[in-house]
Amino acid sequence: MNSFLVDTHAHLDSGQFRDDVEAVVARALDAGVGTILTVGCDLPSSHASIGLATRFDNVWASVGIHPHDAATVDDRVLAELKELAGHPRVVAIGEVGLDFYRDRSPREAQCQAFRTQIRLARELDKPLIVHDRDAHAEVLAILRDEGASEVGGVMHCFSGDLELAKACIAMGFFISFAGPLTYPANEALRAVAAGLPIDVMLVETDCPYLSPQPWRGRRCEPAYVRTTAEALAAVKGLTLDDVARVTSLNALRLFGIGAVDQATRIAYVIRNSLYLNITNRCTNHCTFCAKFRDFTVKGHQLCLEREPTAQEVIAAIGDPGRYEEVVFCGYGEPLLRFELVREVAAWLKERGMTVRINTDGQANLVHGRNILPELQGLVDTISVSLNAPDAATYQRICQSACGEAGYAAILEFLREAPRHIPTVVATAVTIPGIDIAACRKLAAELGVEFRERIFNEVG
Repeated sequence: MNSFLVDTHAHLDSGQFRDDVEAVVARALDAGVGTILTVGCDLPSSHASIGLATRFDNVWASVGIHPHDAATVDDRVLAELKELAGHPRVVAIGEVGLDFYRDRSPREAQCQAFRTQIRLARELDKPLIVHDRDAHAEVLAILRDEGASEVGGVMHCFSGDLELAKACIAMGFFISFAGPLTYPANEALRAVAAGLPIDVMLVETDCPYLSPQPWRGRRCEPAYVRTTAEALAAVKGLTLDDVARVTSLNALRLFGIGAVDQATRIAYVIRNSLYLNITNRCTNHCTFCAKFRDFTVKGHQLCLEREPTAQEVIAAIGDPGRYEEVVFCGYGEPLLRFELVREVAAWLKERGMTVRINTDGQANLVHGRNILPELQGLVDTISVSLNAPDAATYQRICQSACGEAGYAAILEFLREAPRHIPTVVATAVTIPGIDIAACRKLAAELGVEFRERIFNEVG
């Protein structure tokens, strides 16, 4: 695994770690867990968490009052909590929230303590770590009432449904999964994970509690977050390295902790494929394109400082034999750099590689000639973003610089491509207003395969 994981919720101050906390932290590092956030639940544990964060370079702290201790929250406690939150190793307020399962504090006191700590987080501009057990509607209402979206945070050890997750994400919260994701009977939680983009997820242990399945019933520790990440990778159809890279980037964004390698801007790996990001220029200005919000894909930062040469692309690829396929697909239209694509594709085919191009299909119009014969023998698959069944809809959502002529060029490109490329696929993104059935029918009429690309509104 090339990327380190972040355990975003641990309780290293627990008495269960009293005799071997150094070994626990070391085992985490050995397991690929590079950073740990140890979480305060009351004033003593908040003090202890800061102490641990000061003691270990890769441990950070949060401070807060858990709903079990909500009845203790008064002006004195809040003042001390505020002072603790100013420590440079403290990155969040939490864990805070509601627990209507155990009800160890009166519900009214829980709600009041939750509200006051959200206000403190907003005052200090620190994200929240939210505990929610059997109180989904009430937690959501309080987060909204108190303007928690100003600071965002994480729904720790998420246990709600997909609707709740999306509502929290809309307020700027990440969804964190712990050991229960690995439990054989917990299909409902895995369904939630399947329904969300990885870009809004974190992983955690909540140690010493909630051990993943292999250690269930025994003490949990940060090293075990790897098993939860593996389960998440299986749900999402990703590799462990993909999950580590993306969730670590999410932890960095939310808490400012950990480190993310963003050196791979040209050649980046997702699953078992290598993708080549050779330009950020594009023929279109698609309304749904994520690069207008953020230049990251699955944890990879793809904003190029300048366009690479063919030699730089080949150097970034290294040994291509490690991958199932190489795909020209970054945050831009690859066929704008047609000569580079042809040169690099030839180099790849000499090494027996499978090559795919993802394109908007307007290259013939842009270059003023039919380029497809020049790709014959160099490209195995070409995937064309059709995205609409008619020119007007296409222009409304994709905003081609070529105007409505761009759509006609795409249709002609798709008709021509099967003469030169073994596999030709038309795709459409499932955004509101797009008739996927009509797109599928059009692809069949053009004599090409069709694939719908799932667009997740919370992504």
